[in-house]
Amino acid sequence: MGEILDAPHQQTMPLLTPYKMGKFNLSHRLVMPPMTRRRSWNNIPQPHAAVYYSQRATNGGLIITEATVISEAARGYQDTPGIWSKEQVEAWKPIVDAVHAKAGFIFCQIWHVGRASTFEYQPNGQAPISSTSNVLKPQLQANAEEPAKFSPPRRLRTHEITLVVNQYRLAARNAMEAGKYFISSFDGVEIHGAHGYLLDQFMKDHINDRTDQYGGSLENRCRFALEVVEAVANEIGADRVGIRLSPYADYLDSGDSDPTALGVYMAESLNKYGILYCHMVEPRMKLVEESFETTESLLPMRKAFKGTFIVAGGYDKEDGNKAVAENRTDLVAFGRLFLSNPDLLKRFELNAPLTKHNRNTYYLPDPVAGYTDYPFLEDTA
Repeated sequence: MGEILDAPHQQTMPLLTPYKMGKFNLSHRLVMPPMTRRRSWNNIPQPHAAVYYSQRATNGGLIITEATVISEAARGYQDTPGIWSKEQVEAWKPIVDAVHAKAGFIFCQIWHVGRASTFEYQPNGQAPISSTSNVLKPQLQANAEEPAKFSPPRRLRTHEITLVVNQYRLAARNAMEAGKYFISSFDGVEIHGAHGYLLDQFMKDHINDRTDQYGGSLENRCRFALEVVEAVANEIGADRVGIRLSPYADYLDSGDSDPTALGVYMAESLNKYGILYCHMVEPRMKLVEESFETTESLLPMRKAFKGTFIVAGGYDKEDGNKAVAENRTDLVAFGRLFLSNPDLLKRFELNAPLTKHNRNTYYLPDPVAGYTDYPFLEDTA
């Protein structure tokens, strides 16, 4: 990377250099990634979310919302936001407007949990859908003392897959209407294809045991996710579409026998649709909270994908700068750092100390505590 100077003898931090992502002129390379916060009562986004997101919005900065469910049957957790109803779309508008008021960009991450659900979240108490009928074993989740149990899923029938693809398409359309005018809607959507949720349940061979055209070969297992990408890109424009993938992750028992082949196949296949970005989770984040030493790398996917590449997973300022400087990525997502430092960009600029996140307050049903009460730099002076 060439030297970038912002003063006669001062080199600009790589993360603080501008970047053009399609039609979006980003002023820096820090991304706030999707982080489930579970403060959307009855799946309806709340006014406190406008405070939370606007606190973290910056002029020319990119925010991706917490995972947002595409249908009633896509739910698996309490009080996660949705974008399938008119009421939900209306509730998103002031949140989107609050980010745009600070000249930031905001994408809505659209999500279906698949088998990571229970009968109680499903319409009429039906079985959750998945690529398989194998039940997900109990999982210990943040803030919980007992492992969460999941209901036995129903294997999605071949002819039903187009119906679910259509739910993603409609969710993307709704995201484009979540503003007073088209221009004030979400700037785009990110398809959640990571962390053991529905699309990942089809892509990963540790889960997918199908024998139809959506199972078996790598091409077949990736077919559903790519059909969703195509439908969403056709609906709102490929220049407004991103996808998040975690080929190496084992979260929710979503391992794969050859994650590098999976990641490269998806990266190459996405090029056909010309989507805006690919957001990938580092191999070191096999599980959500733990970082592992690994020789595996996202570099093969970085080289294969022609659009903007975003990396996520355990980054701090130092290795984020290094990743950009070495051209291993275009943008870097900082989850926990953004959560506990609403003015993260300013702290990076000033090399100021960072506030540590408190895991115990991630999912509190509180509109302030652990949500909008993390201090700004001026409050800590």
